[in-house]
Amino acid sequence: MIPRIDRIIESLDMSRRTTFLNLLKSAPLIAPSMLKCDFGNLHREVELLESADVPLLHLDVMDGHFVPNLSYGPMVIQRLRELTELPFDAHLMISEPERYLDDYVAAGCDAITIHIEAVPEPIPLLKRIRESGAAAGLALNPGTPVEKIAPALESCDLVLVMSVEPGFGGQKFMPSALDKLRELSSMISADTLLSVDGGIGPETIGSAAQAGAKLFVAGSSVFDASDYREAATQLFGAASQAASPSL
Repeated sequence: MIPRIDRIIESLDMSRRTTFLNLLKSAPLIAPSMLKCDFGNLHREVELLESADVPLLHLDVMDGHFVPNLSYGPMVIQRLRELTELPFDAHLMISEPERYLDDYVAAGCDAITIHIEAVPEPIPLLKRIRESGAAAGLALNPGTPVEKIAPALESCDLVLVMSVEPGFGGQKFMPSALDKLRELSSMISADTLLSVDGGIGPETIGSAAQAGAKLFVAGSSVFDASDYREAATQLFGAASQAASPSL
């Protein structure tokens, strides 16, 4: 008997969350931010990133409303999905993400992160993300205290601390993020990925790793380098050494 197509799709979708959460076993994780890539040569960029053995790609989605900038949406992500099997970590810096969630699921995102500032009561949407088969993430901006997301942590597979104001790449790391990372690392479960985004480079990744971050979103420090593999390896090494200083 041939399985129903909707059951096949459901099975494929449910594997996304499992695939993403399995990445934790390989932490620290360097996630290149595609906001900084050359979209005029996207296929080549993906080839270079795959050759660099990066474990996943971070997709910054901006709507020009929640943040003062525009980037790309599900149509671009869907085309990107055709180019690689790397897991996609979609960071929705948009207003009303609940209206567009299905589009990002259909585009092939393995993890979908929403902002507490855009969804003050995030638990129902986080549950909906998980029910879609994707890992559920919750992000907070530099000015938002950890207390705001504390009630929703059990519904999260990923927690993202912004170490810059969201909306633009190339900003400097804000040290105040370290206190949030330390606090959150003591609050989340061992199965939750603690991520940091903004100003991550060789000079800042060590302190973020010491504070408990496991996933590091890196834009300029990867894409401004002449060798993506060398840049990613340097970041991985710095994070690994900081997280395990005795090694």
